[in-house]
Amino acid sequence: MPRLKLTLAYEGTRYAGWQIQAPPHPPTVQGALEYALARMAGHRIPVLAAGRTDAGVHAEAQVCHLDLPEDRALPDLLFSLNALLPPDIRVLDAIPVASSFHARRDALGKCYAYSLWSGRRPPPPRVRAFVWHTENLDCARMAEAAWFLEGRRDFASFRNKGGEEGRTVRTLRSLSLQPGGIGPLLCPEDWPALTLVFEGDGFLKQMVRNLVGFLVFVGRNKLSPAEAPGILAARDRRALPSPTAPACGLTLMRILYACSAGTQPSADSEQPSCLLPGNHVKACVM
Repeated sequence: MPRLKLTLAYEGTRYAGWQIQAPPHPPTVQGALEYALARMAGHRIPVLAAGRTDAGVHAEAQVCHLDLPEDRALPDLLFSLNALLPPDIRVLDAIPVASSFHARRDALGKCYAYSLWSGRRPPPPRVRAFVWHTENLDCARMAEAAWFLEGRRDFASFRNKGGEEGRTVRTLRSLSLQPGGIGPLLCPEDWPALTLVFEGDGFLKQMVRNLVGFLVFVGRNKLSPAEAPGILAARDRRALPSPTAPACGLTLMRILYACSAGTQPSADSEQPSCLLPGNHVKACVM
């Protein structure tokens, strides 16, 4: 059976995350994809993703793999799948890979982006994913706090309950603040948009959203940047006074693989786009 690597983009607003769930079976991205594949093949074809996104989280380049029976291999797989999928899920690419390729185990890291908007003026409707703060954020303080968080650290204090048990040490390779957003739909300089970009070897359950919550509290002068080391050292979520940031601002930008896995490595990779096509705007106020 040929193994295929799919790259997907999706608007996560109306989905209960990536993974298929128990009854009453809320809509999920994996469920919609496997349903479309079953309609094509006449039977279920399981797919395995590089990682599970939570309810309401979006993706620019989620990666999954599947084994397609040779007698069901279709030359127009990409077109056929997208014709069967809802408009807020799109398969961007489908390529054959070695039978040993594994979307999750071969991944070297992930990149997430979190979109923020601050100030009294609301964001325009064409901005797809954002969290609106009605007060201004101090970006200099947030950048100082980010410096304390980068590197190889124990992020147990930034993990919510319900995740996989075990090792909580992760390497946050970079945490950058990019005013005005990133990608092809850059905001004008006078717009109060800010994108936080996280790249690491892996992330704990809702770790990125907890990091965002902490940085926002620092930007609102509710916490000091220098409190980051103490929170990390506590290794306890109760030591983190800030809330988990809303899911609607978070986008999985890309999965990082070695060149041998058929994708670009993180070094010298093309800057990702934070915005997906479509007009499924979900406004949140934090």
